[in-house]
Amino acid sequence: MIALRRPASRLPVRLLAAAVAASALSACAYNEALGRNQLLLVDNAALAQQSNAAWREAISKPGVQTSGAQVDRIRRVGNRLVQAAGLGDRTWDYAVFSEKSPNAFVLPSGQIGVTDSLLALVQNDDQLATVIGHEIGHVVANHAAERASSQAATSIGLAAVGGAAGRYGDAVNAYGGLAAQYGLLLPYSRRDELEADRLGVDYMQAAGFRPSQAVALWRLMAAQRQASIPQFASTHPSDATRIDLLQQYIAGKGWS
Repeated sequence: MIALRRPASRLPVRLLAAAVAASALSACAYNEALGRNQLLLVDNAALAQQSNAAWREAISKPGVQTSGAQVDRIRRVGNRLVQAAGLGDRTWDYAVFSEKSPNAFVLPSGQIGVTDSLLALVQNDDQLATVIGHEIGHVVANHAAERASSQAATSIGLAAVGGAAGRYGDAVNAYGGLAAQYGLLLPYSRRDELEADRLGVDYMQAAGFRPSQAVALWRLMAAQRQASIPQFASTHPSDATRIDLLQQYIAGKGWS
């Protein structure tokens, strides 16, 4: 049996935990687009330098297109959506990446990448707007900053618990890290994806695209997948979940 330490020896851990809690409380900010509070220990401005560096590195790779007909198409659709999202006051950059998997990504400093396989998959600009609107939704929602903040807070909290556990700290941290991944961070990430879906549909409607094509796009995505990851261990919601919730949301808005 392991003898417990006297309460006085735990004081630094308690103080650290209290400091973490106080920092988290002071860093809570209300996001009107989401209708909820967010933990923002960092913000998009703090991530901008890293994002810009990542973008420069990404577009420097062979085969990446930063001009041409495909990029012009993405820019044309994207510019309508950023205006609808209220983000037209910044410069947005677009690029096409050669990749077998249909995919897209956004950086919080205002860059969107789309794969050529996604462009080959979409059947119209409305479906392309589904993807770009979704990515813009992540920026409006401060998801990158919120995720970075959550990971920072989790790391601090696990460090405190590990210190309290003495020489068993490594084991506690290993278990705690898995618990955070499967019980905390990944569910938040799935929530982020569904929030971006809803915001993206809002921007589609405001920009004159057909929201119903969001459902059509995700059905196409579901049909082309050769393998699926169980939802509990995935950073993305299942296709069935996403399609069902989008249908409910669009119908509730009267846009179907």
